[in-house]
Amino acid sequence: MQIGKQRAATSRISTVSADRVEVRGRDLCRDLMGRLTFTEYFHLLTTGREPTEDQRYFLDLLLIAIAEHGMMPTVQAARMTLAADPDSLQGALAAGLLGCGPVLVGTAELCGALLVKAEARIAAGEDADAAVRALVTDIREADGKLPGFGHPVHRPVDPRAERILELADERGVSGTHVKLARLTRTTAAEVWGKPLVMNVSMPIAAVLLDLGFPVTMVKAIPLLARAGGILAHLTEERVNPIGFAMASAAEASVTYRTDEEEGGG
Repeated sequence: MQIGKQRAATSRISTVSADRVEVRGRDLCRDLMGRLTFTEYFHLLTTGREPTEDQRYFLDLLLIAIAEHGMMPTVQAARMTLAADPDSLQGALAAGLLGCGPVLVGTAELCGALLVKAEARIAAGEDADAAVRALVTDIREADGKLPGFGHPVHRPVDPRAERILELADERGVSGTHVKLARLTRTTAAEVWGKPLVMNVSMPIAAVLLDLGFPVTMVKAIPLLARAGGILAHLTEERVNPIGFAMASAAEASVTYRTDEEEGGG
């Protein structure tokens, strides 16, 4: 059974022969190993191009900014999975990554989409202030959550977000999307009637877009970063196991009630 429009199956990422691994048109062993850092290699893999110095610098910066954030539920899920199956490192990592959604890892992808929408409206002739205000107001009137704003811990500012913006300004890479991110913060405060914390997701998206990364790649950065953070926790779990302690604490925190006690039938 064929589903969808059929076309020739091709890939431009890699091919392998008996004596050669070719990646994006380059010989892995002769051209890449020993020359590129992993960050540079990741950029090449995902975009087909080796990064500029600014692209490499900020890709490193953003990966570091989002890789670790304490005992998040994603980390707890990974550590408890490894405790239950100590031989399944890959299963524990997968358990953690499966929880890496907009609530726990951030809304960078949604931020990128919002900035691209604003950019498109401006390109069509709309004033920047009006374009951003319309998008923000639509979210507010729909009782939605504005991507890239709000944080349960970091208040009144997210120090990671401010540092990213500071370095983007210092290195001269702040462009249209960083300006739109800042305009979104100002506009959101007016529409919500109070300042909203710009969290790390918005500058991640804005800086990536200003450096020429496609919006479809934005979510890959938090995922790659959190994979590193989760693996660090799993490495620790093997020498300092706390997974079952987490499970026990979770069980102790929940009170069992019957349907009658909860008012059910």
